[in-house]
Amino acid sequence: MLQIGQIAPDFTAETTQGKIHFHDWIGGSWAVLFSHPKDFTPVCTTELGAVARLKGEFDRRGVKVIGLSVDPVADHVRWEKDIEETQGAAVNFPMIADSDLSIAKAYGMLPATAGNSSTGRTPADNQTVRTVFVIAPDKTIKLQLAYPMSTGRNFDEILRVIDSLQLTAKHKVSTPANWVLGDDVIIGGAVSDEEAKTRFPKGWRSPKPYIRITPQP
Repeated sequence: MLQIGQIAPDFTAETTQGKIHFHDWIGGSWAVLFSHPKDFTPVCTTELGAVARLKGEFDRRGVKVIGLSVDPVADHVRWEKDIEETQGAAVNFPMIADSDLSIAKAYGMLPATAGNSSTGRTPADNQTVRTVFVIAPDKTIKLQLAYPMSTGRNFDEILRVIDSLQLTAKHKVSTPANWVLGDDVIIGGAVSDEEAKTRFPKGWRSPKPYIRITPQP
């Protein structure tokens, strides 16, 4: 299994928007890769529509979005027509074809024994290909979330996590439970009080010595 902080595996693949080399495609941006066990599955259909509607929010944060499903590009293209018809939004980001299962296996979503073809495999066979990866510009994995097939993903939560990741990458802070953009943050434990006076001129409050709460920088 991949772990947070590891380099996201690079790969070359066909997508609905042409061939890509994944690390080159990410470039200097943040990226979200989210996977699907099969084309023409109902929950995934709603998810792809949801991401299409939120594309502007990802763009505003400098985040590239890309989907993956273990079927060929031709199937993806046909599926996109259903998505637009039923969800009211056209898919406006690339969808990776992983019909040989190589990417799913490289990312730990399928075992090495899964074979090398999506042909004949059911959504249940691929049910673990339901993971979201948030990848930083340095190509390290910053978040991974795995969902069951019966539960649609909450992309507002993924945007919230990206806000936290981008803020904490820039400033020496952490974000508390249920934090949203604009809420108070926690000064990082490695920051001394003397350094904190310079970095956080609005000051902080400390309900306990190890908790220093300050306005979002």
